[in-house]
Amino acid sequence: MNYQHIIVPVDGSEISLAAAKQAAHLAKAFGSKLTAISLVAVDPFSGVDFYYISPVVKDYFVEARANAEKTLAKVKALCAGEGVDAETQIIQGEISSDGILKAVEELGSDLIVIGSHGRKGFQKLILGSFAQDVLNNTKIQVLVVKE
Repeated sequence: MNYQHIIVPVDGSEISLAAAKQAAHLAKAFGSKLTAISLVAVDPFSGVDFYYISPVVKDYFVEARANAEKTLAKVKALCAGEGVDAETQIIQGEISSDGILKAVEELGSDLIVIGSHGRKGFQKLILGSFAQDVLNNTKIQVLVVKE
């Protein structure tokens, strides 16, 4: 199988960076396009006229976007080190497997490379696994990278 467009969701965790490195290896081997994405939440009430956003909340969203930009720059450099020119994209909206799957559909990807988990311990138990949700809800191939 020859993959045309590989997508790798990253969140700054070590496992997501390992997934990005694996995606770069595959993109180089197959001559595939590679896009790294990072999901960033948006304030659901920001468009409402009467809504006042506190500076703390506003700072949270600004910092989340800055962190996504920093992570994507790191991934771009990592991929360049592997000889691959990766594209990057920030996906604004819901931080969920649905956000990843929507990006996959919009970008026309045919392979998702994703870290097995970005959380540990109790958080992982309570919040579940993005990788598992993506795996259960996509129709394209998924490579799950473990530590």
